[in-house]
Amino acid sequence: MKALVYRGAYTIELEDVSDPSLIDDQDVIVKVELCAICGSDLHIFHGEGFVPGTGYCVGHEAVGEIVEIGRGVFNRKVGDRVMISAAPGCGACLRCVRGDTRNCLDGKQNVFGVGTGLGGCQAQGVRVPAGDFNTALIPEGVSLVQALMLTDALPTAWFGCKSADVSPGGTVAIIGAGPIGQLAVLCSFVLGASRVFVVEPNPDRRLFAEQIGAQAFAPDDAVALIEEATKGLMVDSVIEIVGTEQTIKLAIRLARRMGSVAAIGGSRLKHVAFPNRYAFSKGLTFRVGTTSVPLYWPELIPLVQAKRLTPESVVTHRMSLDQGAVAYRQLDGKLDRILKSVLSLS
Repeated sequence: MKALVYRGAYTIELEDVSDPSLIDDQDVIVKVELCAICGSDLHIFHGEGFVPGTGYCVGHEAVGEIVEIGRGVFNRKVGDRVMISAAPGCGACLRCVRGDTRNCLDGKQNVFGVGTGLGGCQAQGVRVPAGDFNTALIPEGVSLVQALMLTDALPTAWFGCKSADVSPGGTVAIIGAGPIGQLAVLCSFVLGASRVFVVEPNPDRRLFAEQIGAQAFAPDDAVALIEEATKGLMVDSVIEIVGTEQTIKLAIRLARRMGSVAAIGGSRLKHVAFPNRYAFSKGLTFRVGTTSVPLYWPELIPLVQAKRLTPESVVTHRMSLDQGAVAYRQLDGKLDRILKSVLSLS
């Protein structure tokens, strides 16, 4: 089959690779119809992958049709069109049963396409472990592109808002206006936020955020302008989606006393100089981490069906899989006002 393969820093190539096959009885094989490039895929593209080595298929966001099932799969069948959880769990351990797939006790599962054993989803096919648990049928009233956004991007934005305690009447600051940041704007308003501020250096992305209801500022101006807008109180909730030391410190500055900060940027930093005394003096709640995708499907799917959330709005570019290398370069350079790129295999 054809797949996008990481071959070293700034090198993603379309190659012929072996077709996926069943390994465990609970596996399913999905023929991919649509996949997408995530911001965390760019870490790999930059040579800052999650594990050493090259030569693996990339990508963790995909939807498609089940073409083969293991004999231990009971709730899926060949022909089902499904969305795939970007970070699968075993589906059986205590944490998975609670919905916390990112901390699965099995230890064998991880994230698709990061070189840790699971193949990538930017391919014509992918093996999904624990297929009954790590896939969901695409529901009526949810388009293929919307389903694709439900595999990772929208649950991540929702997780960020929930982790930052976004609530009715509250004020929110979002640092980083890529696809997750834009979706966090939409999620914040659905959760009842009264005002949403976005901090982003790219003027096109600031404009996009303003078009969906946020007030957007360049980083150098953000503290003063948000302080002015909130009459010195700063904001109730901050969602940091970049993952640098500078943006984490900015998040702490923007939070009000007794406010909440959620740092969900996929950083490759091992250590950050944390301003503990300042954060302590403000009495902040600080959370860091990433989402467990299936946990939020029951909340998000009805919101998408009711058109209260429109995750497809962040998709600005659609290409074919064989244009994947071009799509990576375009996204990396933020060319042609790109925000989210979807790759079609149909």
